Amino acid sequence: MMISKKLKPVSIKEYIDAAPAEVQEKLNEMHTCIREAAPGAKESLKWGMPAYSYQKILVTFAMFKHHIGFYPMPSVIEAFAKDLAKYNTAKGSVQFPLDKPMPLPLIRKIVKFRVKESIDGVIKWKS
Repeated sequence: MMISKKLKPVSIKEYIDAAPAEVQEKLNEMHTCIREAAPGAKESLKWGMPAYSYQKILVTFAMFKHHIGFYPMPSVIEAFAKDLAKYNTAKGSVQFPLDKPMPLPLIRKIVKFRVKESIDGVIKWKS
């Protein structure tokens, strides 16, 4: 991660402000998109990453040198496999390259899916 070790952000705004200027716009887009898709979600930092939750965590994200890691849960990776095919994915994460536009409509759909899972009590975040 490129966040300075000296400055430990205590809010999502501080996390974004600590990022290199060229990445801040993408992080702000991600932040705004998640807030709009999960109105009223509690915002915090978990494991040093921006996190959004109702009773349980919905999604988190983190900045890396060449991508933004997005952590929505394994259920999302399965449910959106076709939409995520062009991205590097792992069991519960997706990498959005910094040199490409953020797929905001897809992120919005994923967050809404997690909101529904949270409300339905289907899948809980395993920390």
